Amino acid sequence: MGRLKLFQPTDIASLVFFRVAYGVLALMDILSTYIYYHLQKNAFDPKAFQFTYYGFGWVQPLPEPLMSGLFISLILAAVAIILGRWYRTATLYFAVGFTYVFLLEKAHYLNHGYLFCWLAFIMVFLPADRNWSWSVWKKPERRLETIPFWCLLVLRFLIGVVYFFGGIAKINGDWLRGVPLVDWMAYKSSLPIIGPVLGLSWTPYLMAYVGLFLDLTIVLFLINRRTRPWAFGMAICFHLLNMLIFNIGIFPYLSVSLTALYFSPSFPRRIGNYLAGRFSWLARLSERWQQRMHQAPANTSYTWQADPRFRKPILTGLVILAAFYILVPLRHHLFPGNVAWTEEGHRYSWRMMLRSKQGRGHFRVEDDRGMKEIVRPQEFLSDRQERKLYTHPDMILQFAHFLHDRYEREGKPVAVFAEIEARLNDRPYQTYIDPSVDLAKEEWSHTKPSDWILPLAE
Repeated sequence: MGRLKLFQPTDIASLVFFRVAYGVLALMDILSTYIYYHLQKNAFDPKAFQFTYYGFGWVQPLPEPLMSGLFISLILAAVAIILGRWYRTATLYFAVGFTYVFLLEKAHYLNHGYLFCWLAFIMVFLPADRNWSWSVWKKPERRLETIPFWCLLVLRFLIGVVYFFGGIAKINGDWLRGVPLVDWMAYKSSLPIIGPVLGLSWTPYLMAYVGLFLDLTIVLFLINRRTRPWAFGMAICFHLLNMLIFNIGIFPYLSVSLTALYFSPSFPRRIGNYLAGRFSWLARLSERWQQRMHQAPANTSYTWQADPRFRKPILTGLVILAAFYILVPLRHHLFPGNVAWTEEGHRYSWRMMLRSKQGRGHFRVEDDRGMKEIVRPQEFLSDRQERKLYTHPDMILQFAHFLHDRYEREGKPVAVFAEIEARLNDRPYQTYIDPSVDLAKEEWSHTKPSDWILPLAE
């Protein structure tokens, strides 16, 4: 029964809505990355040091003008996705290009970037261009009125997991006592209009517990037709507040767009009809579209997404996707200690806006002849790279290897030690990395704990 429902014909309107929303957000994100990180910060300079992801060290920035050319081409691909023109090519190109940019610099990691990589590749396989698109305007016979339900379910699943794991991550001692929200709200109390409310003593605790409850239960309330509007309204308020308080890019807009997919698949059509009754220009546009579509009947032949011959491969692919997407956020349980401190398994786990963490220190380089030299990371790194370095052991290790290789190229075999301390939330600074360990001899493991990361002293 469940298998049949996955392939049940469903109104395509919601998928078309998300294609446009996804394309607009893709355009906003890649344009801001191009202007801010590339043009203003020169963050993708091939001659500069990059914190690459382990296993992807071969991904390196392109020289100019190729790097700018890549960004411009991704902007054009996003526009093509919005319009539904050359859709398959545009989505595939954007997926590869966006993921390439994402992998260039680990210091720029954001959860929405990781989620966008997932979405980018999944959108390649969805027929989101088969209605209200340039390609259908050119060839009305390509129009689809329905799609198999799994095309929407996979998008609902992506955001549902984000919500749930975000809630699970909030079940920790610090969050339950309002940390770090107490400090964040005090810092934001000077904001106009909402500042005085944020500065109230009880506001951080209210936000902590409401956020926990919302993340853990919102999917259940969205599934229920009666509670769905209330849950969606709460989600909008939650993401709007996050947008006003924190600088988290397009994530609030992306989350709201995905959350809206829990409504009836025909909801964009009903909204469009309502707006057409209020705005004459929109009514004329709709009328022109309908006249054009009457030139050819909607496509009733199978697309591969609905073809019974492809049901087993589609089911297999969905199971593999779901298993990977669910298991990756659980991997931090392989490691002892507080994941917010060790960072082992922290990325890709939807542990969002949970902590305040700072660090400081330097590296000590020694050779076997007694030479000792202090190296300060700011000599080689951007401000953002340096700030992230002190609080992420894998980046500390990468930088230590970089220093070792640099001295070795000069014919100076050295040992590299990190003298770094950090603080988590309202705790005092404490030694973060064992200063007696030569990090040049250590390797990062995705499955085994690093004993050179000193445990958090509670």
